[in-house]
Amino acid sequence: MKRLVLVVDDEESMCSLIQDDLQRRGLDVIVATEPETAIQRLESMDIDTVITDLIMPSMSGIELCRSVVDSHPDVPVIVLTAFGSLETATEAIRAGAFDFVTKPVERDLLAIAVERALRHRELQEKLLQLSEEVERSRRLGDLLGESEPMRKLFDQIGRVADSEATILVSGESGTGKELVARALHEGSRRERGSLVSVNCAALPENLLESELFGHTRGAFSGAETARKGLFLKADGGTLYLDEISELPLSLQPKLLRALEERRVRPVGSDREVSFDARVIAATNRNLEGLVEEGEFRKDLYYRINVIELEVPRLRARGNDVLLLAQHFVGELAEKTGKDVVGLSERVAELLLSYDWPGNVRELRNAMERAVALTRTEQISLDELPESIRQHRSKRLILDQGEGEELLPLGEVEKRYILHALQALGGNKTLTAQALGCDRKTLYRKLGSYGILLGSDSGK
Repeated sequence: MKRLVLVVDDEESMCSLIQDDLQRRGLDVIVATEPETAIQRLESMDIDTVITDLIMPSMSGIELCRSVVDSHPDVPVIVLTAFGSLETATEAIRAGAFDFVTKPVERDLLAIAVERALRHRELQEKLLQLSEEVERSRRLGDLLGESEPMRKLFDQIGRVADSEATILVSGESGTGKELVARALHEGSRRERGSLVSVNCAALPENLLESELFGHTRGAFSGAETARKGLFLKADGGTLYLDEISELPLSLQPKLLRALEERRVRPVGSDREVSFDARVIAATNRNLEGLVEEGEFRKDLYYRINVIELEVPRLRARGNDVLLLAQHFVGELAEKTGKDVVGLSERVAELLLSYDWPGNVRELRNAMERAVALTRTEQISLDELPESIRQHRSKRLILDQGEGEELLPLGEVEKRYILHALQALGGNKTLTAQALGCDRKTLYRKLGSYGILLGSDSGK
C-alpha cells in the first residue's frame, strides 16, 4: 500500500521539485502552497507524513508543525529550513518535528528522512494496535498468533485434535512444539486424562526404557518396588515423546512394537500390559535424513509420522514477533508488579528485523530480561541482550542495483554511506559502527555531501 506525503511550501516550484522526486521513488504526494490548505487536507485525507517549509507568509513551519502534532500526533513532520543553526533545529524538535532537512534540499537525504518518517508512522500504528491485537488475536491454548503460518497450524490442530492417529510435531528448537502437543490434547476427547511428557534426550538408555515401559520389583539394582511406565501413566490421556530423534536405536524396536500392539512389557516382566494412550512425538531434526543415515528406523518413522504438524520458526511469522513480545511484556509485568506497558518504536523495529535463532523461547527470555531491567513504561534498546542490539550491523549489505555502470571510488563510497545511513534508520552512531569508522569521520563525510548533521535522537 502506497503512503501519502503532504508537501507544504509557498513556492510552487519547490513543491513540484519535491513532488516529482518522491513520486519517482514510488510515493503518493500531494502539495499545498498555504498552511491553511494543508490543515484542511490533514482533516479530509489520510496523510502519513508532512514535509513543510520553515518560512511562509501566513504561518511558519514551526507553527504548522505544532498544529499537526496537536491534532494528528501520529503523523511525523519534516521541517525544511535554509537556516541550519542549532537554534533552528532545537526549535523544530521542541515543536514536535520528527526530522529537519536544510535547503537547498539534497534529494537523497530528504528521501531517507521521508522513509524514516513513514517507517515511524507504520511502527506507531502497529504499536498502538498491539495491546488490542493481543486480546482479540487467535489463540489456541497457550499458542498465540495472527500470521498466515500460524493460522494454517491452528486449522490443522483443529482438524486432527480429536483423531487417535499418532502425530509428529516438527520444528526448530524453541518454536513451541510442546504447546502444540498440549493444544492437541486439550482439543481431544482425552482432555480429562493426563498429558504425560518425557524428553528422550534427557535420560540414559537404561533409565529411559524403565521410564517408558515401567519395571518390576528387583528388575535391576535399586528397583525395590514395581513402577508403572509412562505409557501406563498416560492411560486414558496422551503421551508426549519430545526429541524422539534421540531415542537410542536399541529402544526403537520396542517403541515400534508398543505403538503397533498397544501393549508394553515392563523391564523384568515376562508379561505384557495393555495401555490406552494417544502418542504425540516431536523432533527438531530431520527424521527422514536420520533414516537415510541409519540413525533412525524407517518402520518407526512411518509409524509415528501418520500426521505431521510443522511449527513455523519465529522469523517466518512476521508481525507475530511484536504480538508475542507485547504479550510477554504484559504477562511478566503483571507477575513482577512493574508498570511496563509495551515497547519503544526502536525496539519494535529491531525485533522485526532480528533473525531469532532461538525462536519464541529466545524472544520470551529477551522480554523477561528487559522487564527486569527497565525503569520506564516502555522497553528500550538498552534493556535488550547484546546479541540482539548488535544485529543490524551484521546484516548491512551493499546495493548491487547499478548494473554495468562504473563509478568513481568517491561516488561508490558516498552511495554506500548513504545506503548504510538509510538501512540503519538515519542513526549515525550505528552507521559509524557498521562502517568501522568513528563518528567524527562519518560526520565529516556527510557534511561534504551537503547533509545537515542534525539530531540523532540522542544517539
